[in-house]
Order: sequence, then structure tokens, then C-alpha cells
Amino acid sequence: MSNIIFGPIHSRRFGKSLGVDLSPGLKQCNFDCLYCELAPAKTVDSYDEVISVQEIVSAIRSALMEYGDIDVLTITANGEPTLYPHLDKLMDEIDKFKEKTKTLILSNASTISDTGIRKTLLKFDQVKLSLDCVSQKCLKKLDRSHSDIDIEDIKKGLLDFAKLYNQALIIEVLFVKKLNDSDTEIKGLNNFLLKLSPARIDIGTIDRPPAYNVKPLNYRELLEISHKFDPDLPVYIALRKKLDAKTSSYTTNQILDTLAKRPLTKSDIDMLFDKDSKKRLTKMLSERKIKETDNHGVIFYTIS
Repeated sequence: MSNIIFGPIHSRRFGKSLGVDLSPGLKQCNFDCLYCELAPAKTVDSYDEVISVQEIVSAIRSALMEYGDIDVLTITANGEPTLYPHLDKLMDEIDKFKEKTKTLILSNASTISDTGIRKTLLKFDQVKLSLDCVSQKCLKKLDRSHSDIDIEDIKKGLLDFAKLYNQALIIEVLFVKKLNDSDTEIKGLNNFLLKLSPARIDIGTIDRPPAYNVKPLNYRELLEISHKFDPDLPVYIALRKKLDAKTSSYTTNQILDTLAKRPLTKSDIDMLFDKDSKKRLTKMLSERKIKETDNHGVIFYTIS
């Protein structure tokens, strides 16, 4: 099935990435998120349509032979990849031939309370899990989760997994206007993420046409949200497309004050700083007043 494989995609964070879709034929998910770019669908707790491990492995092998220099195999699905019933066996098979190629999974974290799923996730070089909400009300309203999914089970499962996982655990939070951007929900996320201590936290908003009539935040609103998180949390504003934002002038002291509150990425600098401010930033780098720090593929500017 040729549509198992998509890409390659060139990513600043992950390099040359090849996508592997475990549910290429239809949406099979235990969430029906309001912001999903796929059409609305009834939630499920298992796959009705299951393709074989052999078919997936064959597609991956063929793609690796064709493209040769893939940095990352990104395991995903038109839905939730951890619902694929043979995921553990698939990872064992991929490990036999992937060599230097890394493996990454993109999951909604809904099944993380399952000890078997946690064991399988340990086989990935990188794990990226979504966590849009820390309250059950938000989970049901925004992510429209399947009936048996409880946010407290997800949170406990995340904490249990983080204790075992020695690689890069990345958390993604997608903010939707008037749904999970309240001070109460952000405070709850902040407090939980301080306990979890992930390698990086990617925050973003809707940037593709959503399944339902919900609205994105703009860049300034995302920046304001990032400032509400504890400064010790590695928060990165992740955008797939450039949002309109007016640049401003920053003095040397203002740059230092800004970075003291929250490290910024190159994308942030492009959004916030005018031409002269960027020159000041470059000068401060040469003077070692500030430095560049690589956080698993994302460059942050921080105070030296």
C-alpha cells in the first residue's frame, strides 16, 4: 500500500523525515479533536482496519532504498498510532534494519496509562506526545475523547513513562481560542509540566483548516501564553506557517530582559525584532553576552 509512506519532509528539528502512516485508509482515532484537519469521525478504541506488519516494513524498506539518507522515521497515523495492535512487533522489525535512522512517534498520549504501550514507546528514539488539557472538562470539549479516557490516567501514565524514558520526551500543546487558553488551564498545564519535566514543550495553534468551527490564536497571544509558564520550562512556539506579527525595536537591555523571562528561538526573533535589534543580538552573541543552545533540534537564544 503505497500511501503508507509520505514525504520525505525536511525539518529543522528532525532533519530529513519519512512519514509512516499506520492507518492510511481511514481515520481511526480515540479523539475527534475540534482542530483536527481530518474530517469529523466517530471515536474508536481499536482499529477496524489493520494492515500487516509485513506490509508496513516492506513499504519502509523500499522507501529507505529509494531515498537513502533518511534521518528520522516518523510513525504516525490518520488517527492514533498507539491503537495499531502490532506496534510493538513493528518496532522490533524496524530496529533490525534502521541502522542510524532514528524513530519518532507522534501520539495523543491517550493510551499512556497502559503499561504495554509505555513499554513499546521505550523502543522509540524520540517520543512526542500531545497534551492540550489537564482537566477532564477540557479534554471532552476540545479533544472530544472516547468515553473511557480519563485525564488523570493520562497524567499518571505520563509521569510513569517519564521515569523510565531516557531519550527526548517532547510535549505538544495546541491552543484554541476560548477553549484551553484560560489562565486556569494554563496554570494547570504549567504545574503538571513542572512535575513531568519534558525535554521540550512545543506550543502552537491551528494553522490548517480545522474539522470544526474553532479559531486560532495569533503569534502575540502565543508569546503571552509562553510567558505564563515557569521560566525553567523549555517552551518553544512551534508554527508550521508564518503568522503576521509587527516587529519592534529592542535595546540591548531590553533583549537581556526579554531573554531572562523566556529564551527565544530564531523564529521568535524573526517575528519580534526589527533589523537593528537583530544586529544588536548578533553583536551580543559575538561578545558572549548571550548564547545559542540546541534543545533537540531547536536553537534557543539564552543569557550566557
